[in-house]
Formats: sequence, structure tokens, C-alpha cells
Amino acid sequence: MDVLAIRDLAAAHHEGYVASLRAMVDIDSGTFNRAGVNRIADLCEARFREHGWDVERIGDVAATGPELGDTVVGTIRGAGGARVLMIGHMDTVFDDGTASERPFSVRGDRAYGPGVSDMKGGLLSGFLAADVLREARFDAFERITYVCNPDEEIGSPSSSETIRRLAAGHDAALVLESGRSNGAIVSSRKGTIDYVIRIHGRAAHAGVEPDEGRSAVIEAAHKAIEIADIHGRWPGVTCNVGVLRGGTRSNVVAEDAVLEVDLRAPELTTLEEGRRAIEAVCARPATDGVTISVSAKGSHEPMEKTPASRRLVDAAVAVAGELGFDLSDTATGGASDGNTTSTAGCPTLDGLGPVGGGAHSRDEWLDLESVVPRIALLAGVITRL
Repeated sequence: MDVLAIRDLAAAHHEGYVASLRAMVDIDSGTFNRAGVNRIADLCEARFREHGWDVERIGDVAATGPELGDTVVGTIRGAGGARVLMIGHMDTVFDDGTASERPFSVRGDRAYGPGVSDMKGGLLSGFLAADVLREARFDAFERITYVCNPDEEIGSPSSSETIRRLAAGHDAALVLESGRSNGAIVSSRKGTIDYVIRIHGRAAHAGVEPDEGRSAVIEAAHKAIEIADIHGRWPGVTCNVGVLRGGTRSNVVAEDAVLEVDLRAPELTTLEEGRRAIEAVCARPATDGVTISVSAKGSHEPMEKTPASRRLVDAAVAVAGELGFDLSDTATGGASDGNTTSTAGCPTLDGLGPVGGGAHSRDEWLDLESVVPRIALLAGVITRL
């Protein structure tokens, strides 16, 4: 398939892409804003139905926590070939009111606004890539399945089971997070474990009977230093004590304290080493009479670069060359739904959306000049599977 012809077809959609992106960015869709996320889901479902996809809409299936938005899954069938899974998320990290405070705007070649690159720009590019393939009459695939999920920013507690189930039945997963600011695609991501460590001591009057108390805050300080020492113990392993809170008043020996810890590693073996190290630290209280409990509130196994995913990288680099630009792959410390598909055994390539940066900040941006080349890249990769 001539990828230059695909690029020309994509170019005809640029104006419509920007208009649709504006409409999406100007909707507040923070993960816990169920109504806002479902407004984006409505737009995705409408696009699917308009272009003849089979559509499944799945309500929140998370076991705990506030009710989340729906997952929308579209499927189109071809004449035979690869089974391709695409994934884009509809939620952002931003509070209600952000879209009206700083709505979609364009300055020069960049678009700005909450979620513009993380990841409403990539979410839209999946639809456009499928559209241009159909316009080019390319149908040499068994099926393309596109998951639009509502909860990636909190680890996909509602949608991960759907993603895992679908990944097992597909030959490749293409995740549409934005390309890195230098244009690179993502071939590996660190695994993560988020810990909540609860420390329970004994309260006492700090002036009258201080020695009768067992300070949970002092114990938490010891544990924070010991856990921080795990950082860098193995190549690429990071360990961050992000929260330490405890106590009630300065004249009370603190009865309770909490640590929140982020552990990341590029390989499953070192992620397990880090896990065992944290558990070992917490099994040895420095203070008699203090108890410590450790719970993992969320985790992703690493998205490791495998021979199969390397072939996806090679295909993407070749397509980019035909389109006239250089492309490289990189590793990143952040997790995505690509960790889930990779762990399920599906070769995965991430960062295929338009180029962007400043995610989760007021300065989040998307390079509008990259939109057409990246749509053509995504569509071109599908033709090589």
C-alpha cells in the first residue's frame, strides 16, 4: 500500500480533525467526571456508528470506588489478515471547570487545552487512520478493534479486563498515546506498583506520659528513609515516597501514619525485587509496639521490548522513512494500557498519536503539523501487519 497516497487522504481530513479536537477538548472529562467522560464516549460511539463499525458499550465494572464512565469498543472487519487492536483513552487528569477556564486554542503550529495530547489528539487519530484506510480500499485485515476507555489516568480499573481479554485475541496492539516531544514512539514502559503503607502506634499525652506512646509518625519517618534507599538499587528502578502524613496534634504522640509509595522498574524481575525489598522493610518496625500493614492499590507489569514488538518498531520506522521523516523508539517510566496488552502476550507499540508534550500541566500542547504524518504512520503500520 502506498503510504504517500494514505498521507494525501489524511491531509484532506486535517481541518475536520482540528474542529473535532476542539469539541472534545472543550468538554471536561476528568476520570471521576462520569457525565463528562460519557459525553466523549457519546462522540466516539457516534463516529463508530456513522462509519459502520460494530459497537459495544460497556458500563463501569470496577469493584470499588466512584462510578466511572463507559468503555466503547468498535470493530470493523476486513477480507482477512492481521487482527489489530487500537486503544485510546477518553479521560484526563483535570478538574471540572478547566475546559472553560482555558479552552482549546491554537497558537502557531500548536494546539493547547486540557487533554489535547493526553490523549484526545491520539483518540481522534485512531478514527481518522481507519477512515483513510477504508477510503484507500484497504481491507487486508481480519478485524480492527478500537477500545475507547474511560479510566486510563487511574490505571484502568474498569476497562483493563476488557483490554486484557481483547489483547489475547489480537496479533498486535497499537496504543495511541501522543508521540514524545521529539517524535519518538514508545517500545517499552516501566512496570509500576502503588503502595499504601499504614502504621499504627499508641497515642499518649506528649507532655504528661510521652514514654507511654508509640509514635506512628516517627516510625513512618524511619520507613520513608529506608524505602527511599531502594531507589536505584537495581538498574532503572525508581522508588518514591510521595506522601507521608500522620498525627492529629502537636501535643499527642501520633497513633497513626500513612506512607504512599510509587515503585517502578523496567523489567518484571527487578519490579519483584523492589516489591520484596519494600515488604522486608515494613516487616521490621524500628519501634516496639508499632504495627505496619502494606497494600498495593494498583499495579502494571512492565511493557518490555520483545522480538515481536521490535518487529512493530521496524515496521513503523520503515513507514516513516517512506513518508519522509526519521523515527526512533524509546523507553519511558510512565505506564499505559500498553502495559496491559503487552502482559497479555500481545505485541505492543505505543506513542503512535500526534506529537505532543506538557501532559498534565497548564501548558499541554499538540503539534498540529504532526497530525497528518502521524495518522499516515498509524494507517501505514496497519497495512504492514
